[in-house]
Amino acid sequence: MKQNKSAYWALTGCITFFMFFSAFYSGTNPAAFKQLGFPEYFRIELTSAKIFGAILLLIPQVSLRVKEWIYVAFSINLVSAAIAKLNSGYSVLSSMEPLLVLLLMLIAIRSLNRINKHQQANSIE
Repeated sequence: MKQNKSAYWALTGCITFFMFFSAFYSGTNPAAFKQLGFPEYFRIELTSAKIFGAILLLIPQVSLRVKEWIYVAFSINLVSAAIAKLNSGYSVLSSMEPLLVLLLMLIAIRSLNRINKHQQANSIE
């Protein structure tokens, strides 16, 4: 159980760091975001959503259901980022970066589900 919690928080830390960095980069480099073909309002909306979601992931009191939906939203964002990069002239290696973060996120979700199952089993007893 302790190993699952440690893995979950370590991975969540990495994911939130990536989302904060991504939000900072897109917030301070509008030209790079425009190269992907997205409008300016979407850059602001996406930057805000990443910051808000990353903060919520770091709060232990946030419910499991909310965290799952944050992971869903981040997953859609990361797949979309990889597709946008591939179609905007980025290298294949650079385009795969969001998918590596997605892989980390899937491992974090698995750890979160194990923690939840363990807590449910202990509450029944």
